[in-house]
Amino acid sequence: MADLSCLVCKSEIELGEQVSTGEIVECESCGQEHEVQVQSNLVTIALAPEIEETWGE
Repeated sequence: MADLSCLVCKSEIELGEQVSTGEIVECESCGQEHEVQVQSNLVTIALAPEIEETWGE
């Protein structure tokens, strides 16, 4: 299990054993969403992109 810190509030974010690239995890302290990136055995997180509304499409 990988433990990383929130990029906003620095609280610990616990990731499960089977995380995959593109998975979204939320910080339990501040609610910020992070996107998981997995390359080989290295797991990192980045701020998740904002989802934009698409009106009339």
